[in-house]
Amino acid sequence: MTGFGRDLPDRSEGDDGDPMGELFKAMFGPGGQLPPELANLPGLPQDPAALQAMFLQVQQMLAGGSDGPVNWDLAENIARQAAAEGGDPSVGDAQQRAVTEALRTADLWLDRATDLPAAAGRTHAWSRSEWVAQTLPVWKGVVEPVAERVGQAMGEAMSSQAPPEIAPMLGAALPMMRRMGGAFFGAQVGQAVGALSREVVSGGDVGLPLLPAGAAALVPANIAAFGEGLGLPEDEVRLYLALREAAHARLFAGVPWLRAHILGAVDEYARGIAIDTDMIEQAVRQIDPGDPQALQEALSSGIFEPERTPAQQAALDRLEIALALVEGWVDEVVDAAARTSLPHAVQLRETVRRRRAAGGPAEHTFASLVGLELRPRRLREAAAVWAALTTARGVGGRDALWEHPDLVPGADSFADPEGFARGAGPDAGGQDLDAALAAILDEADRDEAKRDDADGDAEQPGDGSGGEGR
Repeated sequence: MTGFGRDLPDRSEGDDGDPMGELFKAMFGPGGQLPPELANLPGLPQDPAALQAMFLQVQQMLAGGSDGPVNWDLAENIARQAAAEGGDPSVGDAQQRAVTEALRTADLWLDRATDLPAAAGRTHAWSRSEWVAQTLPVWKGVVEPVAERVGQAMGEAMSSQAPPEIAPMLGAALPMMRRMGGAFFGAQVGQAVGALSREVVSGGDVGLPLLPAGAAALVPANIAAFGEGLGLPEDEVRLYLALREAAHARLFAGVPWLRAHILGAVDEYARGIAIDTDMIEQAVRQIDPGDPQALQEALSSGIFEPERTPAQQAALDRLEIALALVEGWVDEVVDAAARTSLPHAVQLRETVRRRRAAGGPAEHTFASLVGLELRPRRLREAAAVWAALTTARGVGGRDALWEHPDLVPGADSFADPEGFARGAGPDAGGQDLDAALAAILDEADRDEAKRDDADGDAEQPGDGSGGEGR
């Protein structure tokens, strides 16, 4: 069957007694053809053959798939296939040596640009498929809370709003719907992560802490693609990108609270997901369970799209500021390390800034899928704040602000970088930043002392506990 260039496996014959076949027919029509309303779902491949292969995998894996919010086996398989589209050359020994040397040189240059110590992890040169495999554990932590909350909200809304006459049918179908949702979410996540693997140049290229603390990695095939058209020496491009990766690794290794702060914003966003139950109630009442066309129309009507709540918006704002501060600090530190040593540092800096601000196709797909923007739209503003801090307080004073999340610049500092750097910006509340840091650290010491005292009291005998403590 053909139509809009996007066909699914034909399940119209021989499906008697096959619940999966019936479910596919209900969702995609008796001929297995994707309806036009669903033709542009985020994450679905554009190539008809790839689309058919993806949905064949979905059918094969649903029977043995997990009941979790995302089918990660399916996601990984599809991500690896997407990473290999157009070729995924393995990394040779010469490329590995070039990457290792570039990252080693980058760390030496960064020593003069930041007080944060060099990360103690290993350096890697990865193919695109290796990038997928190595970063997927963190993608699970980013995506699964969102997918789980969407699934819960959908199930709760549908169960509470379903008319009594179809409630038993709905209850029996919910496990299959959860498995189906996990498979389709896994397929779309896999496609998005696989597409990202063809765009990223390093482990930290998307801003999130995707690698273990201290690790640094470059993707040579994508670095070569990045350098095409720039007319610059390959070694210089590689070294500049190695500086960015090494700076990113230093930051997350040297600031223990930062990883949890960023991933916590994602989790907070997920907890705030809500579904418009009134819209679902209206749609459910209008659906004839025996009419596949009615189910198609419901799926394509947007009734399951989550609403953005004030709590979610606050979490997204926090994530946006955090990503901007990370990217801005990396931008400023790398510029300081490169401007006197790399002939085209200014050009490379502007190229990277524009690329990160615009975001690639895969980043836009990921944003459509889970509602999260990975691109730091306020990179230039954040970089200006870090530059002002460097001028006013020196490298040590600037990097000392990473000691505590209450000290790092906030959104207000973007409007007045020089004022914040002088310690009189709105974020500092009129206090000197050194005094603020000392006060926070003193308070932390007092809290620790109180906990020690409490532990000591708990070990004392009393109330029949005997004289031996715990």
